[in-house]
Amino acid sequence: MRTRLATLSCVFALALCPAPPLVAQGIIPSLGQGMDNTLDPLADAARRSVTRLPQALDNGLNRAGEPIEQAVAGLAKARIDRLDRLLRQNPALIERDRAGNPARRGEVLLVAPDAATLGRAQALGFTALGEERLASLDLSVTRLSVPAGLSLARAQALLDRELPGATITADVLHFPAGAPARDRGAPTMAAMPPLQTAVGMIDGAPAQPVDALQGFAPGAPTPSDHGSAVASLLSRAGVRHIAAADVYGRGPAGGSALAIARAVDWLIGRQIRVITVSLVGPANPLLARAIAAALQRGAVIVAAVGNDGPSAPPAYPASYPGVLAVTAVDARNRALVEAGRALHLDYAAPGAGIRAANARGQFMPVRGTSFAAPLVAARAAAARDAHAALPQTLDREAIDLGTRGPDAVYGRGLLCTICR
Repeated sequence: MRTRLATLSCVFALALCPAPPLVAQGIIPSLGQGMDNTLDPLADAARRSVTRLPQALDNGLNRAGEPIEQAVAGLAKARIDRLDRLLRQNPALIERDRAGNPARRGEVLLVAPDAATLGRAQALGFTALGEERLASLDLSVTRLSVPAGLSLARAQALLDRELPGATITADVLHFPAGAPARDRGAPTMAAMPPLQTAVGMIDGAPAQPVDALQGFAPGAPTPSDHGSAVASLLSRAGVRHIAAADVYGRGPAGGSALAIARAVDWLIGRQIRVITVSLVGPANPLLARAIAAALQRGAVIVAAVGNDGPSAPPAYPASYPGVLAVTAVDARNRALVEAGRALHLDYAAPGAGIRAANARGQFMPVRGTSFAAPLVAARAAAARDAHAALPQTLDREAIDLGTRGPDAVYGRGLLCTICR
């Protein structure tokens, strides 16, 4: 029955919810402040749709077709409406890039340019705002101001045409992949034995004390519910040493690709070699290079697949090669119907039927792939403590669910059942 439910959920989401052109993944969480403002009408409606889906599946495919369709359509509409509202409310800070993704307004990024390339860009009217040296990753990026009168999309098109071979990108935004839930029966996780391996988290800032905290966005570090939830789950799963990078701060344009790349560089510079990322967005060449450089330096990077359903575009950074892509299950080990997808899927972990701390220190029910990723990161840290090989150790621990062997719903299996 469990396999049938998971399979039907994917079939319905794919059939009923074709992906819109926008590829950002955040649908339920609030923007900038993670889970802090999720009781607005759109998010509340989306969350009610999500909670109806498992019950609808329990009632059977034929009898539940209409409720499933309505719920999945509600998720798709919530995603589009939220992105549209974000752009409408913040026109001075955010605009669409050439692919239609929300990005920081009026800035393009030139990755590792040589002097001649930078000179040609300046001759086209672009102004250098500064060079970022990501020393621990051996990577550089130059921020360019878009000439007056040009949209971000047109500026990208101009540079692509005039600077063939250069790596040019907008500073696209990424969104949290989880939200509060209404599961009154969800328990607080039992505390696991302490681990020695440090784990880095890239998110909003946690309210609870951590070993190191650094901000990479305006107003950061600022405690958020989402970051606090991720940190609390790491702690309950045994992680004693946490280094937290706040890529959101206070503004609506947080979670940018450059902010995340800076955070990766900072964590690698602190010798952190297990990193969890509960954020999702579109593919980005700067972030792809930063992730690849971190992996080359021995890091294990765990990332959530998002909550836009299987019909959504692939989530990043989960889809980058070498990243451990994580989906979520509920208290009955059913894959969350709203779970997104990546170009590959490695593991599942509990992401519903659990509680996590908010910024006020209260343990609240949560739901989303955001909350599965830190649990997998904790199991990776446990393997590092034991000097065991990765990912082979996680593969041996994983419980096979769904169809026999690796599959597109649970990956190579369920981790951290003991975390409940």
